Amino acid sequence: MAAVSCARLLSPGCVHGLRLGSRVLPALTRVAPLRSHRLGPADDELYQRTTVSVMQKEAEAGTIIYSYSPRGFNISGNRVLGPCAVVPPAILQWNVGRHTDITEESLSLFHLLEPRIEVLVLGTGARTERLDPNVLDSLRKKGIAVEVQDTPNACATFNFLSSERRLVAAALIPPPASSAVE
Repeated sequence: MAAVSCARLLSPGCVHGLRLGSRVLPALTRVAPLRSHRLGPADDELYQRTTVSVMQKEAEAGTIIYSYSPRGFNISGNRVLGPCAVVPPAILQWNVGRHTDITEESLSLFHLLEPRIEVLVLGTGARTERLDPNVLDSLRKKGIAVEVQDTPNACATFNFLSSERRLVAAALIPPPASSAVE
């Protein structure tokens, strides 16, 4: 019975599609795949090695604000106490105590910088506070975009813009200790 089934499978007019003779299935006859051409030194463009020359190594990530607390900030490994102005690569003490102390004079540093900054991120403490519109307009007239946010979001925005290699500076007031933590 088994011999009859095998003979039927291998017969030339088999319904299952296996044929022996002039059209032998490649899977039954070949063990290894055929390669018609191997690349060699004579194949100009196909065989050439690719080389890369690094002309200038990429600069470090720049200034990063790692953390903040009611006492101050950890900026690129430097502990800064109190309000600060982050003007990469410098970190300066900023002489303001609250958001009401932010005036044109306290922000004059940011429009004197060269190269001119694109964005100034202002962190106003635990909440986003409204600043004097005249102060913000004076910076905008000098070509500096201003983002006023609470300090946690201002730190994140500064890090994001800095990672994109934008010309950004930050003026940050540490958030006060919250009553929920105490």
